[in-house]
Amino acid sequence: MQTLFDFLVCIIATTIGGISGVGGGVIIKPVMDATSGLPVATISFLSGCTVLAMTITSMVRSIGGELKVEPRRGTLLAIGGAVGGIVGKELFELVRSAGGAMVSVAQQVLMIALTLGVLAYTLNRTRIRTLDVKNGAACLVIGLVLGVLSSFLGIGGGPINLAVLFYFFSMDSKTAALNSLYIILFSQGASFLNTVVRNTVPQFEWTVLAAMVAGGVLGGTIGRSFSRRMDNRAVDRLFFWLLLVITGISVYNLVRCFH
Repeated sequence: MQTLFDFLVCIIATTIGGISGVGGGVIIKPVMDATSGLPVATISFLSGCTVLAMTITSMVRSIGGELKVEPRRGTLLAIGGAVGGIVGKELFELVRSAGGAMVSVAQQVLMIALTLGVLAYTLNRTRIRTLDVKNGAACLVIGLVLGVLSSFLGIGGGPINLAVLFYFFSMDSKTAALNSLYIILFSQGASFLNTVVRNTVPQFEWTVLAAMVAGGVLGGTIGRSFSRRMDNRAVDRLFFWLLLVITGISVYNLVRCFH
């Protein structure tokens, strides 16, 4: 029953993630924290694999569409994200070695802070003057920071990607969503390879991984189909309500860490 529940959560999360560009792990991770009873390292790994499967599916399905990843800036962000994915994974292992409970608390606190920050930005977005960063080094650094955050949190992107792309690159919602998925693809791919190479893959049940990855592939397929039919305003509304849900779940999980 739990495996079926995880499968359904992954489909819903990655469908929303594929539309909005948050990846899906930002929903999968906190929901599994609250319901699965699995160790935080296992949840992060399963969530990361699911998001990786979803982003591969989404990027393949975006080929030939009207929206395109920016070849130069998007790729520089993705390369920075790949390096950040490795750094974030190392940071996660470092904090985890200091104590299992500590890493969970750190993840929840950081998630709440980032989500509230993005929510505040979203509410005031029309009054904030955006930038149009073109410097290559700046793109790499921004991608690096995004990769570190997504890998450490085990969410594969999250709302912070969208806010950064809105502000630093003046992208509209749908363009930012596609570029965000591109960054997530690189950062999660690098994080996954680092985990395998360093032999730090946590224990997990293969049936659970298979169900979650299948959910990610289906969600990526459904998400891209919906995205083509939605305008920027509809994506913005979905993103706003998603921020509220993520904040609520993260607060609940933080409270559970102390009980």
